[in-house]
Amino acid sequence: MVALIDGKKIAEEVKDEIFQAIYKLNGPRPNLAIILVGEREDSKLYVALKEKEGVKIGIDTHLYKLDSEISEQELLDMINFLNSDQTVDGILVQLPLPEKFNTDKIIAAIDPKKDVDGFHPNHPEYLVSPVLAAIQACLEEIKFAPTGKTACVLYNSEIFGQSIRDILEPLGLKVLSKEQSAEADLLVTALGEPEKIKVGMIKKGAVIIDIGITKVDGKVLGDVDFEDVAGKALFITPVPGGIGPMTIAFLFKNVWEIYKRKNEVK
Repeated sequence: MVALIDGKKIAEEVKDEIFQAIYKLNGPRPNLAIILVGEREDSKLYVALKEKEGVKIGIDTHLYKLDSEISEQELLDMINFLNSDQTVDGILVQLPLPEKFNTDKIIAAIDPKKDVDGFHPNHPEYLVSPVLAAIQACLEEIKFAPTGKTACVLYNSEIFGQSIRDILEPLGLKVLSKEQSAEADLLVTALGEPEKIKVGMIKKGAVIIDIGITKVDGKVLGDVDFEDVAGKALFITPVPGGIGPMTIAFLFKNVWEIYKRKNEVK
C-alpha cells in the first residue's frame, strides 16, 4: 500500500522556526505583497491559504487583486511600485497568469531581492523557490536515492516546469519526456487538472509528488487519482496536506530571509 509523505509535519517544523524568530523581534514585522490577477479557483485558494498562514506565523500580507482585463503595463506598474516601497519585504505574483501576459517579463520585473518565489533569473542563492524546496524536502524525508533513476515532470507553466527540471537533473536523475510518465521512478505533476493521473500513467513503485490543486464542488483535489494509483505507487504526497502546506512554509521562510538581511537580524 502506498505511503503518504506528511507535508503538514514538515511545514509545521519550518513555520515554528520562523514564528519563534519573529516573536523575538522588537521592530516592524516582515511584510509580503501578493498580486493576484484573474479568477482562477486554484490561484484564489492558494492565496487564501497564504494569507491565513501569514497571520499565524506573524508575517503581514497585503493582497493586490487585479482584474484579468488589466493591461500588461498596468501590472508592470504595480510591480514597480512595490519594488520601490521600502515597507514591502517580498513580492509574490501568483502563477499561472492569464495567457495574454508574458510571464517571463512579469517575473523579470520583480526586484530579485524581493522575489519570494525564487523564479527571477538573478534571484539571490538564499531565495529558493518554495515548490522546489518542498520537492527537495520530500525526497529527503523518504531518503530517495536519485542516482541512476528517472523522473518525469508534468506541468502547464513552462517557467514552472523548467524550474523543476533544473533541480532534478543535478541530483543525478534522468528527466524523461511527458509521454514517458509510466517509466519514471519519480513523477512530479503540476497540471491543475483534477485526478488526471491514473494508474496506467505511473510506474510500479513510483514516488509521486502532486503539486496540482483544484477545488471541485467544495472539495480540494490533486492531479492524481489517489484511489486509482494507491496500489501501485510507493510514496505519494496527499492533496490536501502534501506539497501545499510546505510551499507556503518555504515561501514565508524566503520572506523571513529577505527581512533578516534587510534589517541585519541575526
